[in-house]
Amino acid sequence: MPTNYLTREGDVLDAVCAAHYGTENLSQTVVTVLDANRELAALGAVYPAGIVIILPDIETSTPESPIQLWD
Repeated sequence: MPTNYLTREGDVLDAVCAAHYGTENLSQTVVTVLDANRELAALGAVYPAGIVIILPDIETSTPESPIQLWD
């Protein structure tokens, strides 16, 4: 379920994404969030207070367990 984030004066998207999702694959995460919030591009890099950003659910890949060939 997506989460709504209400910006504070001076928030930047990559910091919001890093705080919510973590830093792994951060650049792809920022692109995904921008796709869900296309209006953010017109606001510039630093956001004023009171902007609602929708933080969509993002699938995280889990590494596969290594296959053990011999005991």
